[in-house]
Amino acid sequence: MHNLSILALAYVGDSIFDLWVRARLVMDAPKKVNTLHKEAIKIVNATAQAEFFASIKDKLTDEELAIYNRGKNAKSTPPRNANAKDYAVATGFEAVLGYLYLANQHERIENLLKNLMKNE
Repeated sequence: MHNLSILALAYVGDSIFDLWVRARLVMDAPKKVNTLHKEAIKIVNATAQAEFFASIKDKLTDEELAIYNRGKNAKSTPPRNANAKDYAVATGFEAVLGYLYLANQHERIENLLKNLMKNE
């Protein structure tokens, strides 16, 4: 896995985060799909991810923090609707999730994300 680029890890992590949020919203309470989508986009965006990451940063291991920093500092172009600083933090956060997922550390992902829905 160490041969994967940091942006490839972030790519996987983005999908993992999106799926995790959507699954939690669906399991939370029966809602129309349009409502679920609106709730998901409030959480799955660079600004919200940066805010959430700030709340878990101190829980990262040294290895996870190193991956985060590599992801945060990776050369990537933020979308027009994203603040560059938030996008960089979100990319680092997603890289950590991608790394953990590919390392089969699913319980660790759950432990890091378990308080996300409570914060919303």
